[in-house]
Amino acid sequence: MEIQQIRHAANKITFGGVTFLLDPWLAAKGSMGSFAEIAHGNIQVPDPVKMVLPMPFYDLPLPREKILDGVDAYIVTHIHMDHIDVAEDGTVGKFLDKTVPVFVQDEADRAVFQESGFQQVHVLSEKGIRWNQVELTKVPGQHGTQVPCGNTMGVVFQAENEKTLYVCGDTIWFSGVKQALETFSPEVVTVNACGAELVGFGRLIMNDEDVECVARTVPRATIFITHMDNVAHASLTRYDMKGKLARRGVTNYVMPQDGEMVSF
Repeated sequence: MEIQQIRHAANKITFGGVTFLLDPWLAAKGSMGSFAEIAHGNIQVPDPVKMVLPMPFYDLPLPREKILDGVDAYIVTHIHMDHIDVAEDGTVGKFLDKTVPVFVQDEADRAVFQESGFQQVHVLSEKGIRWNQVELTKVPGQHGTQVPCGNTMGVVFQAENEKTLYVCGDTIWFSGVKQALETFSPEVVTVNACGAELVGFGRLIMNDEDVECVARTVPRATIFITHMDNVAHASLTRYDMKGKLARRGVTNYVMPQDGEMVSF
């Protein structure tokens, strides 16, 4: 297994001989705009200064063509503007090859991808599906500590002669994550962990405390920390996270820079 940190939650995962591109937000630096521009007052970041910061903060570490080269399938955990490119007309994935299969969380997301011209859109389920010798199983997520910020999913990857991989996706630590860790006993766990927050929703994804909960539950696993340093509602940077995990005594993790490849 190899996981390349692309940017934010976008990871290029080679698993069981198949290459997946996860949550392919491929917009140019700053092109999504700020929360003040895109939310029209409907969404508020706790720090008002961050409302005017254009996202993503950094450009892609590689040309889009290089990122997309060799990809066999896309996985989109949910349709949010920092996980898939969303056009003004609501269509998604403008930089992607629409003949490549895409795996999504539910029928509503499938409809959006089909309306956007994607030809092979598959809905993952808790029962799991096998695709090219890789078993993909949907697991639940909770996208907010106060009110969920929409539906989302995690995904467990299994294949012969591979370590089990659990992609948590956009979720906080809750009973569903704990149960998935105990059920599948993954050896590699990716966590979205910048502690992003929105007024009225609370914290949307994991922070250092949540990462510690994952680490204590599966102490033999390696945690791959992603979804860092590119959105205005984040409350933690990679630098912050490194210090906080050191104080918590958590060492079983990697936190790659954009463009970096990690083998397991």
